[in-house]
Amino acid sequence: MMNNFFNRVFRAIKIDVDLYEEVERDKSATFQAGLVVVLSSMAAGVGALQLGASNFLIAPVLSLISWYVWAYIIYFVGVKLFPDKNTKSDHGELLRTIGFSSAPGLIRIFGITPDLMTVTFIGSAFWMLACMVVGVRAALDYTSLWRALGVVIVSWIFQAILLLLILTLMKGF
Repeated sequence: MMNNFFNRVFRAIKIDVDLYEEVERDKSATFQAGLVVVLSSMAAGVGALQLGASNFLIAPVLSLISWYVWAYIIYFVGVKLFPDKNTKSDHGELLRTIGFSSAPGLIRIFGITPDLMTVTFIGSAFWMLACMVVGVRAALDYTSLWRALGVVIVSWIFQAILLLLILTLMKGF
């Protein structure tokens, strides 16, 4: 089982299209996808320890919540607003593909070296974006990477607006 997990993580990092198709269909991979999200956020926490230990402690919980919400937003945008003729998906498929798209974030652990923090965090962000586009394409059964990229960008905008709204509402508390 662990070999399967590590193999999947490695394939996700390599942006193996077949991996994203595989985890889209494998309902038992949801736990593994969540584990990738937690490990990636822990790597970021270690990589950013110089900014404070609270990053390491809070990041996994916030990452899991964000992952769950993000999958719903992408589902709404991709399935309801911009479906392709073959689009059929559910929240679970998106949880799995998006979760595995976090795998390149594991390199953020090297940010513990101050000289590498910026490059590893920026590099992993673009790498994870590329993985996410491939994962969204697989989960939404799109034929175009451009459509998948558009859905990711529009979803990011929705998520940013939602976050700003929540922060604005909580400011009064």
